Amino acid sequence: MVQAVAHQGSSLTDRVMRALERIDYRQALSHEDREQIFNLRYRAYLREGAIAANEDERFTDPVDEQPNCLIFGVYADGELAGAIRLSITVPGLPQIPTAQVFPDSVLPQIEAGRVIVDPTRFVADARWSRELPELAYLTLRLPWLAMEQFAADVMLAAVRPEHYPFYRRLWGNTVVSPPRLYPGLAKPVMLSQLDYPRAASRVETLYPFFRAREDERSSVFGASPLAWLPAAAHMAQRIRT
Repeated sequence: MVQAVAHQGSSLTDRVMRALERIDYRQALSHEDREQIFNLRYRAYLREGAIAANEDERFTDPVDEQPNCLIFGVYADGELAGAIRLSITVPGLPQIPTAQVFPDSVLPQIEAGRVIVDPTRFVADARWSRELPELAYLTLRLPWLAMEQFAADVMLAAVRPEHYPFYRRLWGNTVVSPPRLYPGLAKPVMLSQLDYPRAASRVETLYPFFRAREDERSSVFGASPLAWLPAAAHMAQRIRT
């Protein structure tokens, strides 16, 4: 889910910062929250023709149950407007979904001990996409915040080819692999990635809304069962160096 913001009269940063005041990020820990997100995914992917209709009207897969998977809802004015799934690879928890599709590109990085954030299932409610054009940027703050929270080296972006230019302009992603079929989806995705330590300062200077607010990361990730991951990631970094 990617949209260009074309409003006139104020900068992108101003618009996103104003819209951020209406946003809450909440990890989907309860059954009810998860089911609402699975239904939102279903409606979003069905609308794009990426999946076939099913009676349950929900879209989930085994990755959603992995211990290093964090599912987030993005709430605008208290309503579920978007969602994204973050898989984190650290020592002892190397499995991430994109490695199954692009093993030749991703597995060597995992084996080298690089900490990777793998965002998938990035979706938005159709009405909120129209009413809040900044929603794409607001949702993508979550994987960006996770990069610092978990001391990550690389952020992946397995996206449809028509969406790649957005990531190239926004973060400076580089292409790693041409399109391949992704399990469960009818349309192929290509793989790009970002070297976060090299890009962080430049991106946050261009787009200050990606910077974490005071105590924001601890608020967003504090309830996570992966709260220990920053320490584990830093330990892995010291071992590598």
